[in-house]
Amino acid sequence: MSNVKPIYVIGHRNPDTDSICSSLAYAALKQALGQDAVAARTGQVNAETKYALEYFGVEAPMFLSDLYPRVKDVMLDSDTIVRETDTLRELGKIMQEKSLRSVPVTDEEGLLAGIVTVSDLAQRYFEEINMQNLDKAGVYLRAVIASIEGKVLASADEDTLVKGTVRIASSSRHTAAKLVQPGDVVLVGEGRYDSMMEILEHEIACLIMTDEGNVPDDILDKARAKHILLAVTAHDAYTAARLINQCVPVGYIMKKSMISFGQQQLLSDIKGTIASTNFRNYPVVENGRLIGLVSRDNLMVPEPEQVILVDHNERGQAIEGIENARIVEIIDHHRLGGMQTGEPIYIREEPVGCTATIIANMYWQNNVEITAPIAGLLLSAIISDTVLFKSPTCTAYDMKTAERLAGIAGVKMVQYGMDMLKAGSGIGDMSPIEIVKNDMKEFQFGDYHVLISQISVMGYEEIMALKDRLLESMSAVSEQENFDLMLLMVTNILEESTELLYVGSPKTLIGDAFKKDASGNSIYLPGVMSRKKQIIPPMSEAVRRLQN
Repeated sequence: MSNVKPIYVIGHRNPDTDSICSSLAYAALKQALGQDAVAARTGQVNAETKYALEYFGVEAPMFLSDLYPRVKDVMLDSDTIVRETDTLRELGKIMQEKSLRSVPVTDEEGLLAGIVTVSDLAQRYFEEINMQNLDKAGVYLRAVIASIEGKVLASADEDTLVKGTVRIASSSRHTAAKLVQPGDVVLVGEGRYDSMMEILEHEIACLIMTDEGNVPDDILDKARAKHILLAVTAHDAYTAARLINQCVPVGYIMKKSMISFGQQQLLSDIKGTIASTNFRNYPVVENGRLIGLVSRDNLMVPEPEQVILVDHNERGQAIEGIENARIVEIIDHHRLGGMQTGEPIYIREEPVGCTATIIANMYWQNNVEITAPIAGLLLSAIISDTVLFKSPTCTAYDMKTAERLAGIAGVKMVQYGMDMLKAGSGIGDMSPIEIVKNDMKEFQFGDYHVLISQISVMGYEEIMALKDRLLESMSAVSEQENFDLMLLMVTNILEESTELLYVGSPKTLIGDAFKKDASGNSIYLPGVMSRKKQIIPPMSEAVRRLQN
């Protein structure tokens, strides 16, 4: 498999329109500049973002649940396989030529059927000391003749399964005849005329003359009359017996009960299994089909995924497993949140209302044309983050950029903006838990671990009717994730205000930050629309005062 990995451009958890649209736009810019970049997301697409994507005909970014190393990251190509119907002789040649210790086995439809190891093959060769009963091995007469390079003198149905044992008639005729059973494959040397005549009376499956001996005509006539296959081989009796034993199908000795993995399994989850078992290779399957192998000798930590973070820079807001990834860039418009990297990286942080504003201007600075769909997505992100330019985070730079993007996208900016905001403002069939997790972000204020979510509405009535259930869901999320406080901003676009719901402690922090009586579970904040500029700064200042 190729070891070349793409660079994932990804926004924060519980993504909003800026996070999704900026990921798509920046990945497209990177691609135009010759880099293998892929837009990704780590949460569901909300109603507002869905409206924008559908309006401009763009697919949502691919979903990544985390960046933890998985089986697919260390999987090897399974370029050597055998079929259940292949012979042990063919298997032995493959394993010897390619120095393999184990080989996966598939059925005729390509589905994984088992695995065969060098020890399985060695055990079979060891058993060749004794003559093998082929009754249950699934060996056809055709394969027997082919294995000894035999020449058929008296034909029979070569597609008949052998139901007996391989025997060498090397003793007297009476002794040999007593040993022979119906269905056997019997090897006999030249000159044993009486033995052959007697043996042919026992309904054997096949009589083979060794050492390329001559077969008398009356023996041939009797074999034909009895419908017994008669052949001659240049090999001696014991070599021929060994070769016949090697025409047993691989499916007869393979291990059908095996350990296999899926390509999406975490490496941390399979290491214990590999450590407690003794196999060299483990099949990787998808829908029953073999797609690769995991080798215990190659189970090293893979090259980390490369990621570009957009619209966030705090570890608590980033995709799970970010500590296993290599961050190569950060494009953002929020406060610096203490993200650490192992090497210097490109960071572009600007005090503007939206990450998309930064990215749009990076297109123009690099002389890369913005297509109409990408322009529409960037415009949508700016409208969303600035709440159609009403948020205090909005700058003249945002407005100028948005106007230019609207011209490229071919839309009337205000009308489109209102339609998009309306599409995302209703709660529709969202459950209370979905509402409280909408655009949820994690923050660290001094010693306090805080979650802040935000949902936009056109009126308070519908959502505030669910206030008690929302508070219950907030408490559940906060306790489950071990947060001190959780806040939900219910932002009224038309009134340009926010009803702030909160659970946890200390509530005095809420009261101090917003100069309100916070003894209940909600406060009304007129003129407040921005989490970044009107919630985070006063909360940070209140914590500073409280802890000094």
